[in-house]
Amino acid sequence: MKSETSNLFLESYGRFRSVAESWSFLTNHARVLLCIARDPGVRLRELAASLGITERSAHGIVADLTAAGYLVKRKHGRRNRYQIQAHLPLPEAASQEPAIGDVLAVLVAGGPTQEPVDAGS
Repeated sequence: MKSETSNLFLESYGRFRSVAESWSFLTNHARVLLCIARDPGVRLRELAASLGITERSAHGIVADLTAAGYLVKRKHGRRNRYQIQAHLPLPEAASQEPAIGDVLAVLVAGGPTQEPVDAGS
């Protein structure tokens, strides 16, 4: 009985892993914003490595976010420092609230502790 339960768990976990690896909850743009929120002086090379994307992709995403006004890039010696414009709304047309900073604050800090929702309710 125990080995049947164990095999069932392993099968379910394997299916979950393969499905979860095929998509991402957050876009790469959101992931870049999170990294910059954690470290405003992060280098593009470090950013790309931590997200598993190319340095060219990281550069393009930072350029997109800067052009859209969500990031301000400033020279700090030989490095860039980024400032997130946290007061701006999310870019979804249907959602003018919350501001991007509100969402980042929840994701960076781990958010408020919540009790898990019972799927059977």
